[in-house]
Amino acid sequence: MSMYVITHKEYENKIKTEGYKILQVGAFKGHIQADCYDDTGENISTKNPNYCELTGLYWIWKNTNDSYVGISHYRRYFTHTFNADRALNTEEIETLLSKYDVILPFHAKYKKTIAEDYAALSGKKEDLLKVGKIIKELYPDYYNDYQSYMNSYTGTLYNMMITTKENYDNYCKWLFSILFELEKNIDLTQYNDYQKRIYGFLAERLLNVWVIHNKLNSCEISVIPTEEKRSFVVKVLTGLKRVILYKLL
Repeated sequence: MSMYVITHKEYENKIKTEGYKILQVGAFKGHIQADCYDDTGENISTKNPNYCELTGLYWIWKNTNDSYVGISHYRRYFTHTFNADRALNTEEIETLLSKYDVILPFHAKYKKTIAEDYAALSGKKEDLLKVGKIIKELYPDYYNDYQSYMNSYTGTLYNMMITTKENYDNYCKWLFSILFELEKNIDLTQYNDYQKRIYGFLAERLLNVWVIHNKLNSCEISVIPTEEKRSFVVKVLTGLKRVILYKLL
């Protein structure tokens, strides 16, 4: 099993749990201190400005062969404790994956539909129409699930997951075939710097579609935002929620 911590810069590692590997994305621009680099082996490192952490996901797909794979970020980790420097460990992950197909962050709730929220903050409405057309052509059996999800009000974020390598590889094959096709139909000169991270933003939505369509039994876990400053009360309430929900799993 490998748990990968995706980063694009040097950072203070506040997580003390063993077994986590630092994977630098966008490494084609120069290496920092890390365990793995997304510009080695078969890679798409140069796409990082638009694909964000997905260049790391691609590298793991093409260059590793663990039984289980986990994705977290330098500022976000899965946890279920009060302790802000303790991420899920290998034993806890194996226990959860003996019951569930995939571990995901808790779903976020939106005031707008997923499609409306994306168009308002992350990209353009046309992006979603183009993705829908590609899915209908390449994976027609996914199309209704895609439409249904885009009209819903909850979804998991961050492109974070823990699952078997088989599931992971199947997801990546599906995801990147859609995104690579979309690239042929997107003119990024019409996007601002934030919107140019389009493929990472779309993947956050598409992971939900893939999980729903494949009827995966998912376990939702809290995520530690290590760079977020929170009050003592909020930290206690958040920690209590993690512990209670984890015990209910």
